[in-house]
Amino acid sequence: MCSDFAIQVKNLSKCYQIYDRPSDRLKQSIYTGLRRLVGQNAKPLFREFWALRDITFDIVKGESVGIIGQNGSGKSTLLQLICGTLNATSGTVKSNVRVAALLELGSGFNPEFTGRENVYMNGAVLGLSEAEINDRFDEILTFADIGEFIDQPTKTYSSGMLVRLAFAVQVCIEPDILIVDEALAVGDALFQKRCFERMDRLRTNGTTLLFVSHDQESVRTMTNKAIFLEHGVVKFSGTSADALLEYRKSLHEVESKRLSQVAEHLKEKARQARVATQEKIQQAAAEEEKLEPSTAQDNTAVAVSEDSTTPAFSERLKAYSFGDLDAEVLDVSLFNAELA
Repeated sequence: MCSDFAIQVKNLSKCYQIYDRPSDRLKQSIYTGLRRLVGQNAKPLFREFWALRDITFDIVKGESVGIIGQNGSGKSTLLQLICGTLNATSGTVKSNVRVAALLELGSGFNPEFTGRENVYMNGAVLGLSEAEINDRFDEILTFADIGEFIDQPTKTYSSGMLVRLAFAVQVCIEPDILIVDEALAVGDALFQKRCFERMDRLRTNGTTLLFVSHDQESVRTMTNKAIFLEHGVVKFSGTSADALLEYRKSLHEVESKRLSQVAEHLKEKARQARVATQEKIQQAAAEEEKLEPSTAQDNTAVAVSEDSTTPAFSERLKAYSFGDLDAEVLDVSLFNAELA
């Protein structure tokens, strides 16, 4: 691994096997073994879902990188692969420095342990000796600001208290790489301000930052480079400003497509209402023919026309129509939506 890089990711992919029934998982393992014994290929009982496919990028030491994308684009999966909490289907991740990660609320904490015990356990996992944790403990306690609850089991903590303690541990050990995955969203405004100030200080001191957030302004402020993921692949990689622009363009396309689908649905509903109305008019005309066979032939058109304008007919029509049928949705467009 080149000494200039904190993280190197090459052709990284992650595939999940989706089973329709829990029993299919057992059948798959049994059938696979039996068919291999007789020299046959096993028929898969699962569908493949590729959370990530062929991801490649390098992060230079001291660089701040944001990971952006819609929900389900593979951001959290990518961070877990970098941290080593998930195994990749293919590809490699290289990082030979101390990594501190805040991936999800309460990750790495034993709910039965007290806050103090979890601090020492987390520190040990991150490679710190007991003496090093002792030296940093007061700083961790001050930053977390949870008072006497430090000696209570973490299962009694609120979500805000959990993220306070978890973030305090990660930043106070001064890691080489700090990875944050949207966990700060549960903190209050004052604590978030404190966290961003500490991350900015770490960044100034040379810590590499990998930051995932849906807050575009935070990504723009905290990072100088961003990677835009879409459906498990890298859609764009470059400066944070350019990546956010591409992200907004993608969001605009998705929203325009959704509005077009809504417009088509409304048009179809209006068409069906018109068809239903015509059918009712024809039925009314047919009934009048049966009741007045001698005059129906001459007066059908007039009777239908008069019937369609009566208040009683209008009330019946409302039960089978969408709106008042005075307007029809032909198209939907977004105005003043030009991207900056």
